[in-house]
This record gives sequence, C-alpha cells and structure tokens, in this order.
Amino acid sequence: MSRAEGGDATVKTPGSGPHIIHDVLGIGFGPSNLALAIAVEEHNAAAPEHRRVDARFLERQSGFGWHRGMLIDDATMQVSFLKDLVTMRNPSSSFSFLCFLRERGRLVDFLNQKTLFPLRVEFHEYFEWAAARVADLVDYSHEVLSVTPVREADGLVHHFEVTSRDPGDPAGTVVHRARNVSVAVGLEPHLPPGRVLSERVWHNSQLVPRVAELSAAGKPVRRAVVLGAGQSAAEAVDYLHRTFPEAEVCGVFAKYGYTPADDSPFANRIFDPEAVDVYFGSPSEVKQSLYDYHRSTNYSVVDMDLIESLYATSYREKVQGRERLRFLNVSRIRDVEVREDGLDVTVEFLPTGERQTLAADVLVHATGYRSQDIGTLLGESAKICLRDDGDAVRVGRDHRVAVSPDVTAGIYLQGGTEHTHGLTSTLLSTTAVRAGEIRDSLVAHLTRR
Repeated sequence: MSRAEGGDATVKTPGSGPHIIHDVLGIGFGPSNLALAIAVEEHNAAAPEHRRVDARFLERQSGFGWHRGMLIDDATMQVSFLKDLVTMRNPSSSFSFLCFLRERGRLVDFLNQKTLFPLRVEFHEYFEWAAARVADLVDYSHEVLSVTPVREADGLVHHFEVTSRDPGDPAGTVVHRARNVSVAVGLEPHLPPGRVLSERVWHNSQLVPRVAELSAAGKPVRRAVVLGAGQSAAEAVDYLHRTFPEAEVCGVFAKYGYTPADDSPFANRIFDPEAVDVYFGSPSEVKQSLYDYHRSTNYSVVDMDLIESLYATSYREKVQGRERLRFLNVSRIRDVEVREDGLDVTVEFLPTGERQTLAADVLVHATGYRSQDIGTLLGESAKICLRDDGDAVRVGRDHRVAVSPDVTAGIYLQGGTEHTHGLTSTLLSTTAVRAGEIRDSLVAHLTRR
C-alpha cells in the first residue's frame, strides 16, 4: 500500500449511499484476513441481526494468491494441515482442509499418505477454495492508497476513510468507510543493501515464474547462484539444480552448513496458542530470551530431509566426477556486476578474505522478508497509534493497536507484532485462533457502541 497520489482523480463511494460504514475493512486478503472473513461469516450465520458484523476486504492482486513464486511442485508445508484457516478455532467448521479434501474427492487418498504436511500447491488450492466461498466480501485489484481518520462533530474519531485505486478507472479512486481496519498485508522481500532486482537478479519470491520465463525463452543457464541459508534458499538450490540439468548451482551462505530446523515436540510448543499469552505477559527481557532461544524453529533453518537430500546429491556428483552442486560456505557476496550477457558475482571466503568471481546467469536472493513499516502502511492514521519506550507500536492481546483517547475506531494488526505476540505473528500456526480473537474483539467493541 502506498500514499494517495494527488491530481484530479475521480472518487467513488461504494454501497447504497455515501453514509455506509463497514464494521471492519480488511486491508489485504491473504490467509490472515481470509481466516477473519470466515470467522465473521460463521459468527453472522448464528448471531441475531443486531450483533452481526459488516465486513469488507480489499486486495491489490487480481485474485487470491499466497507465495505463488515458491509453489514448487513437490514442496510440502512446514505446518500441519490441522493448522488451517479454522480447525484450531472451530474443528467442526465446513471451511477446514479436510472438508476441502472431501469436496475434491481426495480425502481417503490424502489419509493414506500418513502425513500431516500436504503439498504446498495443494494447500494453496485449499486457500483458493476457501476464498471463493467468501468472494462476495472481497474487492480484488484494489490497491489501498491511504487510511485517514475522520474526526466528527464531537471531536472524536469514530471511523476511517480508506482510499483505494479503482480498477475500472485508472485515474479514479474508491473510498470505503469503516469503524475498524484489519491490516494484513504480509511481508515484503528483503534484499542486501544496494542490491537491485533485474532480469537476472531475483528474490526467491519470484523463483517459479522467473524459471518458467527462462525455460520458455530457451535462454541457457550455465551457472546459478543462490544467496541464503534458510529453507527457501535450500529449496531454490534444489529446484534450480533439478530444473537446469546442465547448470552448475552454487549455494552461498555465511554459515558452515545448513542448520536443521528444530521441530521437536517441546520446541514446537512455542507455536501453541497458549504460548502467545505467555509471551504477551512477559517482561521485555524474557520476550527477547524466548525469541532468541526459539528462532531456530523458523529462521535461517532447513528441514533435515532436504539437507540430507542435498548432501547426498553433492556427494554422488563427487563420486561421478561431475560436480554441478557446490556450496560456498562461510562466505558472502561482496559485489554483483551486471554484464550484457550475464553477471559477475564476487564471493569472499570470510576466514581468509580470499575472493573469487563467478560468471553467472542468475542470482537468487533467498534473504528473507521484513514486516512493512506501519507508518508507510497507515499514513496519517499512524499518528493516532501509541508507541512504547522502544518506539514500537503498542498492541493489545486482542491484536488491537492502542490509540489516542479521542479515537474509538480500531486498528487490528495481523503480522508485524513479534515484539508483543511472539514468533507466530507472521506464521500460519495461530492464524485461525487469531482470527477468532479479532472477531470476538470486534463484536465486543461494536456491542459497546
């Protein structure tokens, strides 16, 4: 989302009149706000009319999409299918992954696999299926430009005006009004300082479509370099190695080797819904300790099966005398020079400072993601948000941002709350539970109006 642009753009106000005010407007429609839409739908189906929640969602993509660039055909989820959009909140929901499988005619076949971890492409299909069932609540191709607090005659802010681009009129905008906003815009790709994306320099979020483009164009790939030591980096190395059978693929990382993810039962308790309560109520130094202790469950780590597979491939190639898979460990990329027909990637071996330059056709940055700045996301509305001593936004246990006393309108954050809610704030593990907590908070605040 970006700031609103000036000019003589036309403005439309949707709804049956200019005074329609939604109870909640979701900004972004990935898994988090999709789960909220479902939670609202299930609430409305059972609630009396005066307690129903009027929800609307805006999404800048033309249709539902979740990490499409990493939908590698054989990649599996790293979270149990039971942590879908609803089951941890409502096991009897018709929006569950198991209900999706039953409708698709694959329930028995899936169970016969004896796995908790479905293919990533199948879980994306599940998300699309669920999104289609609540499609009447979503406006796609609507990029949000601004969120403006509206001060009314009593001097208080009771609602926001959310301005988005009008897909039917490139010069026009659409304004929605809402008593609450749920911000769930996901993460943005992170690149090393000074690095710029191009036809040959990618972030791993672009991997699958970029590879497809190269293959379709028939452009030769003699060497590909992947920077990073996490799951996405290892998957990118494996995918490029399999897709371009004549190419050399080099994994570059500062570690000595890939670190296995800690997915042991006790460590995984950090993803329990109850762990959010513990984290939220802890002193700041305890929060930091918990984060440091358990970051190996998610950050810069790789599934052991993939580590062993890559190592076996590397060793097999050594035996055969044709090493296409190389790992440049304890190393950093120091420079990237773009040539007309490729790249020169300078890699430094950190213990000695020795450098080598690799002529490459592709460089993939598997360098992670960052939460988007709330000031950029909310613009003028960010001024009403209260901050703690570390200048981080104060967020309640119900994911509602603390705001100025003269504001009754609400801002809910789905993501970007690791400082208050822990490691799960950007993950799927507690998505269903969080959606229910936000839904319940919305209902409580609307009832008190």
